[in-house]
Amino acid sequence: MKIFVDTAEIDEIKEANSWGILDGVTTNPSLIKKAVEKRENIDVEEYVKDICKTVDGPVSLEVIGLTREEMVEQGELLYEKFNPVNGNVVVKIPINTNSPESSVGEYEGLKALKDLSSRGIPTNTTLIMKPEQALLAAKAGTQYVSPFAGRIDDYIRTRVGLTRGDDYPKSAYHDADWLRHASYLNLKSRYDELEGEELEKIYSDKAVAEVKDSISDDGIYSGSSAVSAINRIFSNYEFDTAVLAASLRNSRQVREVAEAGADVATIPFQVLEEMIGHYKTERGIVSFSEDVVEEYEAIFE
Repeated sequence: MKIFVDTAEIDEIKEANSWGILDGVTTNPSLIKKAVEKRENIDVEEYVKDICKTVDGPVSLEVIGLTREEMVEQGELLYEKFNPVNGNVVVKIPINTNSPESSVGEYEGLKALKDLSSRGIPTNTTLIMKPEQALLAAKAGTQYVSPFAGRIDDYIRTRVGLTRGDDYPKSAYHDADWLRHASYLNLKSRYDELEGEELEKIYSDKAVAEVKDSISDDGIYSGSSAVSAINRIFSNYEFDTAVLAASLRNSRQVREVAEAGADVATIPFQVLEEMIGHYKTERGIVSFSEDVVEEYEAIFE
């Protein structure tokens, strides 16, 4: 699995690149904003060029338009302006730019993907929340689809009745088994008073069906299961599109999308740092250091 770092912080990109594990970078307008706000009198264009120079792998840069025409024009501009720097620009296009605020139509992203693909401009389709969207993007010719595993998890937790911040921190991870257990407890609290034949009511109770349905999003039980489903679909039909797992919140989720067969994981810098550490590794270093005898140490002198 290739590893991209999900940041626009040049220092983080350089540090991750120095580890010898970095294959690319993904950015978005929010990450760019966060990076440039820390600096005074910054030339954003030169800053983005520096990002492209720092790594030899793909660098995803996102459009800001919502219509097909805007996204194609901006995608061409990003590619023409920054790809000559290191030949590694990929244009990020949202799968669906329609919203209550925009009302531009649900297929503008697909149209833009097709247009950019026909011009030989590589794309990364972002904000993928279900396998069906990934299938459409692959058909439109995109090079990458980015399922947002962390946000998928958040949405499913919301359906269970949990709220991020109140019930769990952003970095928390609850897998599908945990959600099933939460639903079981929900059902148990409803029916603790039932006995004998009354228990049969559970199987015909609409509330039970609603609780069972709440632990998934139309059959998707977690972000990693969405990645797995997309990977199976692409394997079935031999799509060349790479599955790029995004919105990863902790090292366990990185492991699970790797197990699910993701081609790429784009990982926030703090999660990359989390991946390397383990208490027993630290204790092992202590014990190995303490056990060095003088005769062995002399070999290195």
